[in-house]
Amino acid sequence: MAGTTTESTAVPAKHAAGFPPFKTETYPSQLFWLAITFGFLFLVLWRVAGPRIHNVIAKRRDTIYGDLDAARRAKGDAEAAGDAYQTALAGARARAHALADETRVGINDEIAREKAKADAQAAEAMAAANRSIIATREDAKVHVASAARDAAIEIVARLTGDTISADDAAAAVRAASGS
Repeated sequence: MAGTTTESTAVPAKHAAGFPPFKTETYPSQLFWLAITFGFLFLVLWRVAGPRIHNVIAKRRDTIYGDLDAARRAKGDAEAAGDAYQTALAGARARAHALADETRVGINDEIAREKAKADAQAAEAMAAANRSIIATREDAKVHVASAARDAAIEIVARLTGDTISADDAAAAVRAASGS
């Protein structure tokens, strides 16, 4: 079964050797198709891709500018809120200091009133004590004078055996004491 084969690895004669784009005979058709392809791609980019790219860039630019404006507004609002907070804080501190001063003055006035009341009570107690001491002293003088009179009557009676009157004894005690 061995037969003859007609197949070979030889290149047919109609193809010339070399890389087709480098063949000078095909330059005009290559340039024609290059111009057509370039023109088509140019039109696609100019009419389709270019506007889309431009719209995307414009949209991004508008978004960025909008975000920057929003950030500026937010920063201004934050600064205004911070200023309002500081103002409110300063007002609250001022009110707290005023309230503390008012309370301090009220407490000091109350302390002064209570001190004056206590001083008045102490002075009244001192005056009552002095009156009591004076009354006790006067009472003691009367008792001492009475005791001295009685003692004088008793001494005269024991020493001399005579009885003297209470008036004479009181006069003698007064003369002896110098009052």
